[in-house]
Amino acid sequence: MQSSQLSIVWIYPDLLSTYGDQGNVLVMEQRARARGIPVRTIHVRSSDPVPDQGDIYMIGGGEDRPQILGAQRLRRDGGLQRALSRGASLLAVCAGYQIMGTVFGGEEGQPVPGLEVIDIASGRGERRAVGELAAEVDPELGLPTLTGFENHMGVTKLGAGVKPLSRTMVGVGNGDGTEGCYAGRVIGTYLHGPALARNPALADLLLTWAAGPLAPVDDEWFDRLRAERLTAVLPR
Repeated sequence: MQSSQLSIVWIYPDLLSTYGDQGNVLVMEQRARARGIPVRTIHVRSSDPVPDQGDIYMIGGGEDRPQILGAQRLRRDGGLQRALSRGASLLAVCAGYQIMGTVFGGEEGQPVPGLEVIDIASGRGERRAVGELAAEVDPELGLPTLTGFENHMGVTKLGAGVKPLSRTMVGVGNGDGTEGCYAGRVIGTYLHGPALARNPALADLLLTWAAGPLAPVDDEWFDRLRAERLTAVLPR
């Protein structure tokens, strides 16, 4: 952290915040405060510059045109790229996930330049992926099974130095049997739900990167939600 206060930057909620993605910010705030970590959240609208001194950056999903506008403005602004280059963390969801790569598919499937933050390339698949998703996380991250909701046309290929966040048990994800990716302190995923309400351990991973080792907290509510959703989709 840059100071004793954790700084969360919520990028372009006016363009990219679908299917409850703002809930990711609320969960992150709650889990920090439950551990006595002072936290402030900066809501950065698409007309505002992105501050480059935050600790954790978050960006959500959106429709095709807002995704294109968001990518164009982030490329011109450069604040997010500067923040990540100095070691800040990022959770990017769905359209936000695709924007972080080299290219993604526009409203007519045309290639649109991304931010080139990570080496991934996204395009439009043949069918829309809609429904529940469950996936086993890369063992290196030490996280439990992911659960979430996906609604996208995207297919994403991972390049050198980028690892799959998880391998799908139910659902489509990247389109190749994997879901999401991670590289350094950047995590990308197609999961809504919101993702961090269903996967608090993922929130804690981001917090650990920013604030160091964490004290345990009461996860009873989160555990009940996870058990409900996983039981609904995984074979017994």
